[in-house]
Amino acid sequence: MSDVARLAGVSTATVSRVVNGHYGVSASTIAQVRSAIERLGYESSLVATSLRRSRTNVLGLVTHSFQSYTAEVLKGVMDALSQSGFDLIIYADSDLYGTYSEGWERRHLARLAGTLTDGCIVVTPSGEVRSGTPVVVIDPARDSTAPSVTADNLAGATTVVEHLLGLGHRRIGFIAGRSSLAAAWSREEGYRKTLTEADVPVDPELIARGDFNPESAATLARGLLDRADRPTAIFAASDGMALKALEVAKDLGLSIPGDLSVVGFDNIPESALTEPGLTTVDQSMYRLGYEAARMLKSLVCGDWEGPDQIVLPTSLVVRGSTAAPRSPV
Repeated sequence: MSDVARLAGVSTATVSRVVNGHYGVSASTIAQVRSAIERLGYESSLVATSLRRSRTNVLGLVTHSFQSYTAEVLKGVMDALSQSGFDLIIYADSDLYGTYSEGWERRHLARLAGTLTDGCIVVTPSGEVRSGTPVVVIDPARDSTAPSVTADNLAGATTVVEHLLGLGHRRIGFIAGRSSLAAAWSREEGYRKTLTEADVPVDPELIARGDFNPESAATLARGLLDRADRPTAIFAASDGMALKALEVAKDLGLSIPGDLSVVGFDNIPESALTEPGLTTVDQSMYRLGYEAARMLKSLVCGDWEGPDQIVLPTSLVVRGSTAAPRSPV
């Protein structure tokens, strides 16, 4: 601050008033001080600022790992916070597809909440989330009561299975997601419910227990496709797992969609780039991030008037990975 004051030709008290937005400083002096700040690359200390104001004007995003899903969510968060006066800190584990450990989000929140951030967005936590500062969860755990934003996963899964049934498939395999998440639970419920309502028996041998980890999905997909009575279609609870299932099918010499139809869930950018393109459910990951940031910002400012749980619509995106089975089943 002393350097800024010397360069601007004002007192350090004036610099402090400009930095902290206090009244009593002329427009020309403010411009002079801001010019000096920009030239010197000055930034105020977040910790010191938080001690003075009891606010940091910084929000956090906490995630276990970065994948395409998280990157799309982050785009929405950043756009929602643009020109808002809030900065963003992102906190994630260092491993890309690490093992999910119970309570990882609580450890991360303990590092960020209060001193560094005014509130946090938590992406796909392992359990219920609690913090001393406002928290908004994207894809919460089952039975979570925290403010949250999620897609209509039940409706999305229903449209997938209806699509496959309409094409003539009856043996439809399912690679489930992480069971602790409400999204994974709802997607499996949609799969089971839609088959049952169509009078198609739910075969437990065609359900593989996954965790949204694409690498683990390779083994699960191979297990389904190595069967003598293999499914004619696979619905994976995420695009990452569906794309891995496509790889396994091609390695086994199966043609897509002639021998096998594959559907995912998320509509990550990669789903449109594979050959053939992946049929999937668009849950607008960008919108999940945007709405979560909008909610968190209002909760921090104390002016949120919307619902505690926001559910966004989904839509089926049909591409080349699905077609009628080659022979009646």
